[in-house]
Order: sequence, then C-alpha cells, then structure tokens
Amino acid sequence: MSRTRALVVVALVVVFVIVGGVLIYANGHRGGADLTFNLTVTGAKSMTSDKPLQAHLNDNIKINIKSDQDGEVHLHEYDIPFDTKAGETVTHTFKADKTCNCLIEWESTSAELGHLVVSP
Repeated sequence: MSRTRALVVVALVVVFVIVGGVLIYANGHRGGADLTFNLTVTGAKSMTSDKPLQAHLNDNIKINIKSDQDGEVHLHEYDIPFDTKAGETVTHTFKADKTCNCLIEWESTSAELGHLVVSP
C-alpha cells in the first residue's frame, strides 16, 4: 500500500472515531432532565406507572400519584410521603440528589408497590 493510501485510511479512521465519540457524548444522559411519572395505586397493594421509574442523578423529578383509597404512599431514601385521598392526585417535585433503588410502599401495611431507580 502506498504511503498516501495509508494516510487516507488513517485519516478516515480518526474521523470515524471522533464523530462516533461526539455522537455518543451528545446523546448520553447526564442528569438534569425534567421527568414526570404518573402512578396509580389500586387497593393499597399494587401500583402502575405510565413509564419505567428510572432517573439519573440531578434530574428534576415530578411524581403524581392517584389512589383509589386514602392512605400514605411513601418514597423511601428521599423520605417523601404522599398523603393520598381516594380519587385525587397528589404531586411532589424534587431533585434527584442521591442514587438509590428507592422503595415505594403503602406505609400503613408496608406493602411494596415498586421502586424508583436513580442512577449516577
């Protein structure tokens, strides 16, 4: 292979590596996103969500919980109580300032409803 061809091949490889790195960096989630989760609690025993409960450190999180009965839904690690009233939506907004696999439970019975996962 001639010297010119070798330089062209090396230059193309370098360009692909740089472009690939820029695309990966630009599309990587680094926290700071505004996330909203809409949760529905049924029978103080089960919970559904409109999307996976996953966030990153420094995200701004808004959780809306609607329950079919009165009681407290508790988000552990962040120690946030959601005092629900049947048929009404309760909302809390907070910054994800710690990583965790945070338990969400129906407080009076300790029934596990789900987890909010906050990654670095």
